[in-house]
Amino acid sequence: QVQLVESGGGLVQAGDSLRLSCAASGRTFSSYAVGWFRQAPGKEREFVAAISLSGGSTYYADYADSVKGRFTIFGDNGKNTVFLQMKSLKPEDTAVYYCAARAGYIIGVITSSIHYDYWGQGTQVTVSS
Repeated sequence: QVQLVESGGGLVQAGDSLRLSCAASGRTFSSYAVGWFRQAPGKEREFVAAISLSGGSTYYADYADSVKGRFTIFGDNGKNTVFLQMKSLKPEDTAVYYCAARAGYIIGVITSSIHYDYWGQGTQVTVSS
């Protein structure tokens, strides 16, 4: 089993930055895919960013159009952690952010939540205007 724990959320003002962390414990893998999703009140969960890593190297990364140029996803394989660096935050970025993982070598990235096997509990990000 793999346990994922998100951290780094908080209350910030528009234009500020935050870095979210997704730390994996339990059984870990040298190749895996990680995705960040978010869910705002009254809305469906949506894709934010995804990454595929193997042997500590990033092979693929992709982003939702709404966050391109503002968010960066990257991994630290030595710490079994994937980060989501968020800059120029907007009030519409307010949501609970979840990370998800799937083991194995993935060609490309996984943007659909149904293909992930493991999920964290979420961390709240609130951006005030």
